[in-house]
Amino acid sequence: MQTASFRSQSLEETQEFLSSAYTPMKIGGRPQETGASISRRQVDSLMIDKLDFDYTMAYDAGALEKVCLITVHRGSMVDLTDGRDDVCGPGETYLIAPPDLPYLGEVRGARYTIAMFDPALLDAVAVTGTGNSGPVRFTGLFPSDADGHRRLGSTIAFLRDNVLADPNVSPLVAETAARHLAAVTLATLPTTTTAAADEPGLADSRDAHTETLRRAMTYIEDHAHEPISIADIATAAFVTPRAVQYAFHRHADTTPLAHLRRVRLARAHVDLRDATPHSTSVSEVAARWGFAHAGRFAASYRGIYDVSPSITLDAQN
Repeated sequence: MQTASFRSQSLEETQEFLSSAYTPMKIGGRPQETGASISRRQVDSLMIDKLDFDYTMAYDAGALEKVCLITVHRGSMVDLTDGRDDVCGPGETYLIAPPDLPYLGEVRGARYTIAMFDPALLDAVAVTGTGNSGPVRFTGLFPSDADGHRRLGSTIAFLRDNVLADPNVSPLVAETAARHLAAVTLATLPTTTTAAADEPGLADSRDAHTETLRRAMTYIEDHAHEPISIADIATAAFVTPRAVQYAFHRHADTTPLAHLRRVRLARAHVDLRDATPHSTSVSEVAARWGFAHAGRFAASYRGIYDVSPSITLDAQN
């Protein structure tokens, strides 16, 4: 876990910090009367920042080379790039700019959360048909409806308040969380995968046979302890991600990621059953297998084993 914090009323200091923490930028405002504060938590390529500006700050920034999502809690954020004048207020979540493009705007007395991750994760989690090639690109900055704002915002809040709030978060949990954020981003923001998702190819349907399912399940069994995506599973099965999804739906009545969660739950069950209660805990085992939220892990565990994970652990006394 890497952390950073900043607090200042100096425009020059704020510009220097923002330029080093994000991308080279020029800012303007009246900070001699007010202040700015920023805090960051980072694990690998996943970063969650909390920012608070008491004044109106204009910015002219270079490309971030990261997917940068913003949730506004107070005040407003204004996108002025390419002549736009889009205002986002409390409860709204949006993409500040495509990763490879500069951006221009204002922070108007805002308190907000920033979540950033490597754009390569979008390609890793994307489920595309054969008609879409090349890296995933954004075709818009805002979710299409209020539900999209809520889904994206609540995902970021969960990562901020639970996953990255733990200074000892495991690499598997952090990587799984980053991939989940990338998947929710794809599901809520317009991208080049949106149209392709509605156009399944004949080859994908033809490849969704039982041998594809067998190869995919074998890969999941062998790599459940690692951060893996649908794209990884598809590569191991020598088919497209869409074909893998079809195979699981057609022959196992589930999804690849649901099967992966089931396998990880089974591994956690074995660890709890074989553990010494005084030398381990349920939360440690859950984190080891990529479950960041203890309550959700317990609910999923009870759904399969009809007992709470703590009972399985205590049974070893």
